[in-house]
Amino acid sequence: MNEMSKPKTDNAPMMSVEDFEAAIRAVGAERYHDKHPFHHLLHGGKLNKGQVQAWALNRYCYQAGVPRKDAALISRLHDRELRREWLHRIHDHDGLPPEEPGGIERWMILTDGLGLDRDYVCSREGALPATKFAVEAYVHFVREQPLTIAIASSLTELFAPKIHKERIAGMLENYPDYIDDKVMAYFKRRLTQAPRDATFALNYVLQNAANRAEQDACVAAVEFKCNVLWAQLDALFHAYYEPGNVPPGAFKPEDV
Repeated sequence: MNEMSKPKTDNAPMMSVEDFEAAIRAVGAERYHDKHPFHHLLHGGKLNKGQVQAWALNRYCYQAGVPRKDAALISRLHDRELRREWLHRIHDHDGLPPEEPGGIERWMILTDGLGLDRDYVCSREGALPATKFAVEAYVHFVREQPLTIAIASSLTELFAPKIHKERIAGMLENYPDYIDDKVMAYFKRRLTQAPRDATFALNYVLQNAANRAEQDACVAAVEFKCNVLWAQLDALFHAYYEPGNVPPGAFKPEDV
């Protein structure tokens, strides 16, 4: 049994559905990355253009990783209805032309607006090592963990609309030279997509966690996902807000 599957309390009774949901939501209240100082800097207009570029370029690695982790999950599903339900997540990110360009394309509109070369962004060549490791840890987690626990790791989407609203308002206000409504299209679309996906995943986890150990592991999975997001911002803060810490080969604003 690996660390993420260990129960926090041996032989404890199952939590009620209400307590289980409350435990999941409490993780966001304590650990979600809207509390990270880098996000306060970003939303508050305290970063220069190069620092915003670095954030967008590194975050692309995560955006590109999301449909990969969803594909990994789908490959494990024997339930056709559940595969169908989960498949739209891949379409949301990769697109389903011509009607749906997809979230990755919307993210590229953001990096375009910031003056970053698309080929350079997509290559991930300039991304921080910690960013790449964090994203791959998430994909690996979803591929390897028991199904209900893997699904539970997506439940940071419960907390996403708040940070999206803050990001839209803060960036439009504070970076008018290169941020406009078109550039923020990704976040505006996620205001409806994330609650839909989170509601389905939450109901699935609440209904399918079979015992207290699995409930605890689901809560730990949300903690793990918060750590994935937090680690990416730690790396950005260290490399780009604290001067002189950009690792060899990683993006420097003067590179593009």
